[in-house]
Amino acid sequence: MEAEIEKKAPELPLYTLDVQAMDLGASAKAVGMELLETKNREPVRGKEAALIWGVALPALAAKEFLVVDFFSHLGRVREFCERHELAFREAANCCLVVMPALPIGIEQIFEGFEKETFGIRVGTAAENGDPSLEGELSQHGVDAYQNAYSRYTFCAVCEPGDGWVTLLSETLWASEVIRRIRPALQDHDVYLVRPQ
Repeated sequence: MEAEIEKKAPELPLYTLDVQAMDLGASAKAVGMELLETKNREPVRGKEAALIWGVALPALAAKEFLVVDFFSHLGRVREFCERHELAFREAANCCLVVMPALPIGIEQIFEGFEKETFGIRVGTAAENGDPSLEGELSQHGVDAYQNAYSRYTFCAVCEPGDGWVTLLSETLWASEVIRRIRPALQDHDVYLVRPQ
């Protein structure tokens, strides 16, 4: 008598990255990325989340210049950058711009500032500074991206504690985001999905 072959369901990846178009009104084009634990649909946090974002965002930026904008807790940000040897500049009264080494710097930032909201800008305009936007960031935080993102490949609102990154971009849509980051996430246990 032949032993019955037990059929096992394929194991699900540990994490899911939902990538979807967002409706922020007629004046904004946005893509939301939510990093979740596959089984319980809770946001991924901590070192593993930082590692995944540290790979995904540089892949999304490709070879373009990337900066990270902070507009609160600047003393803590300065100390963090000095301790981790991350380049930064004082951009405006309440805005500090970090030029991280990729991808390690992004990973460190996502882990070190998990409970903060901060922004990322990618594109040629980020290379030389943007005094008008940086002044607006000082006053209005990431809301300032609303009027400026068209000058960049993308601006991102990062909320690591909630597992969210929202991209504002004239040139990136959900399927293009997935196409760019899929190869970078192949070595990680992440399933990319575009919810309907």
